[in-house]
Amino acid sequence: MTPKYSREKTPKINVVGSVNLDLVATVERLPGTGETVSGLTLERFPGGKGANQALAAHRLGADVSFFACVGDDNIADEALSILKDEGVKLDYCKRSSDEPTGQALIAVSLEGENQIVVIPGANSINFLNQDFHLPTADALICQLEIPIETVEIVSSNFSGFFCINLAPAVEISARLMSRADLIVVNETEAAFYGNIIHQRQGHTAITYGPKKAKLFLDGKIIAKTTPPKVKPIDTTGAGDAFTAALTVALTKNQPPENALKYACTAGALATMIKGAQTSLPTEETVLASLG
Repeated sequence: MTPKYSREKTPKINVVGSVNLDLVATVERLPGTGETVSGLTLERFPGGKGANQALAAHRLGADVSFFACVGDDNIADEALSILKDEGVKLDYCKRSSDEPTGQALIAVSLEGENQIVVIPGANSINFLNQDFHLPTADALICQLEIPIETVEIVSSNFSGFFCINLAPAVEISARLMSRADLIVVNETEAAFYGNIIHQRQGHTAITYGPKKAKLFLDGKIIAKTTPPKVKPIDTTGAGDAFTAALTVALTKNQPPENALKYACTAGALATMIKGAQTSLPTEETVLASLG
């Protein structure tokens, strides 16, 4: 039977995270250690895990407010341009005169695999104080490209569904780990954290690239699926699409199997177009792919 997804509810989602301008070099193959390769093209795309997840959730039908810190420079306008044009709420994005807008240097092979170096810039600033409270929403999404202190503040001052994408993998407190209603990691990040991600109450999703994905609840597997087969062009942003889609689906109270399938489909579709944000699928595109 074809999974059914509700369009009736428009979840309100707060996203707190990073903003980058991505400089993407396309190469025939990724370089090895100490090796130089010639690039085929160099392009500029808005990115950053926070911005990507905010836009992904918005395109999947959520009402999204985005909280971030950028530099007081022209790069900030370029990095936020797609979110602004598509109606993501940016009232809480702050500008810093101390640090530039974050940038990422990304090499993408013709097979769609990538290597990424991030220069955090303003993303390294803790832009929230202990008295800050997020507006009421159904869910909060955070990642780890911003200071852990910022994530600690917003998660402790938010009472709704809290998703944390533990990327990049860094040590976090047991309190923050246990606060999460949903943890999202890929297989590399899952290996870094070990069994601790399952020693808590709540959902944990692990992705294994194009091979499979699993969803756990309270340490027990409750769903698994295989992403649809696609020809990847650029895998940048696929994990962000997955994270946003799974949060949206669970916020809509979708059954675990449906929610995981929806997220895997969104992630797969995000690999088919170059660029992190330009590739993020809409709700209509995901549902059409699901049939």
